[in-house]
Amino acid sequence: MTGNAFRRPPDQVDMAAEERGIRIATTLAVLVTLAGFVAAYWIALTHANLPTALPERLAFAAVCWAVTGFILLVAIMMVSTTRRFSPEDIGGQAAGPPSDKLAIKAAFLQNTLEQTVLAGGFCFALAAVAGGPWLALLPVAVFLFAVGRVLFFRGYPRGAQGRALGMSLTMVPSALGYPIVAALAVFGG
Repeated sequence: MTGNAFRRPPDQVDMAAEERGIRIATTLAVLVTLAGFVAAYWIALTHANLPTALPERLAFAAVCWAVTGFILLVAIMMVSTTRRFSPEDIGGQAAGPPSDKLAIKAAFLQNTLEQTVLAGGFCFALAAVAGGPWLALLPVAVFLFAVGRVLFFRGYPRGAQGRALGMSLTMVPSALGYPIVAALAVFGG
């Protein structure tokens, strides 16, 4: 794929190849996330003293979510700095579509905002229903979020397949985390 595969006309997109690449990336992200969650939980059982009282659990979740918030801040700064020095983009989003130099950064910002909200919900929901070793899932989720954001941004020029692993590593911890939260809320931890 070329360096601007994200701008290909629809009639030049091989949907079967794109879907196959997305499925492979998502499967890999699910396996990595599950392995990370299981390892973190079992290591925390014997080697970590994670909070069990609700106020400390929520504070732990806030610190974890702050990492994703910092990544969101970086994305905002990338867009605002590009707009500030780009005559095509200085007018803001309402002035028209982003220039080529801003388009990927703007898409990265939008997606990072969406993923930050999902991650925050997972962080606080898990901390609300469980403590101790269950909280070890949060640093894993945040680490994968950070890695995922880097891979998403770097892979974006290569199209859907290029950004798929980054997108999946960012989203899958929350996507798997919410059912864990539901199970802990129903059955206890």
